[in-house]
Amino acid sequence: MVGNDCLINPNQYFIVCANIIGSCYGSTGPLSIDPKTGNPYYSSFPNVTIRDMVKAHILLRKALGIEQIHLLMGGSMGGYQVLEWAAMEPTVIQKMFLIATSPSESAWGVAVHTAQRLAIEADQSWQDMQANAGARGLKAARAIGMLTYRNYTTFQEKQTDPDPEKIDDFKASSYLNYQGNKLVNRFNAYSYWLLTKAMDSHHLGRGRGGDLIEVLKTIQQPTLIIGINSDILCPLDEQAFMAKHMINAELYAIDSTYGHDGFIIETQKITTLLKAWI
Repeated sequence: MVGNDCLINPNQYFIVCANIIGSCYGSTGPLSIDPKTGNPYYSSFPNVTIRDMVKAHILLRKALGIEQIHLLMGGSMGGYQVLEWAAMEPTVIQKMFLIATSPSESAWGVAVHTAQRLAIEADQSWQDMQANAGARGLKAARAIGMLTYRNYTTFQEKQTDPDPEKIDDFKASSYLNYQGNKLVNRFNAYSYWLLTKAMDSHHLGRGRGGDLIEVLKTIQQPTLIIGINSDILCPLDEQAFMAKHMINAELYAIDSTYGHDGFIIETQKITTLLKAWI
């Protein structure tokens, strides 16, 4: 969706996509060096919130000399940041695009993240002072996550074994092992644990009176909201709630079998809706 010959074209727009604090992809996180000790932070890295992440984005915006943001886009956890940013700098953000996201973390989301953290914490190497601590737990956490990113229908369609005589080594098992190994090779358990905590803390009403509806009413930017009808992690009800209470929002639902992952898979459907809205 972003790139040459795509809707969000760098020849037409100045595009900024910054990594978040707490991650392991460049911005300061658990694997970064603590200047006080000269060693990586690891488990001593402080808890962060979505709001903290946005404060870092705002520092970057100011450093780049950007005074207005034409369109702020985010899906899932990225949508959490978009909403926070709109509440924190309402005169800077001109338009917003939100997909598969919500104004507060649901009890269901917190429960999923807790199960993932329990998997990481059950790894005997968890909190060892080394970069690969908790790797086996991270693999298990990813497997739990995959069950919520997709859904029953997707697994039935893609991972059902055709051989009725099979009693082990099922396709669904191989798929989860593959996805778990892939994440372990590119991510870090400390960051994963930390970022699930950050998502749990997401609530637009925190420090703003506590009433989500009242806070949503203050967000006046034109906003496109898209939900995925098969999303069980951040269901369409969450996007409908936002659209109902934001005074300048339009809601569309995408028909997809891919569940929550639809927001990174259904590129053509998303592009069509976004293009028409823009």
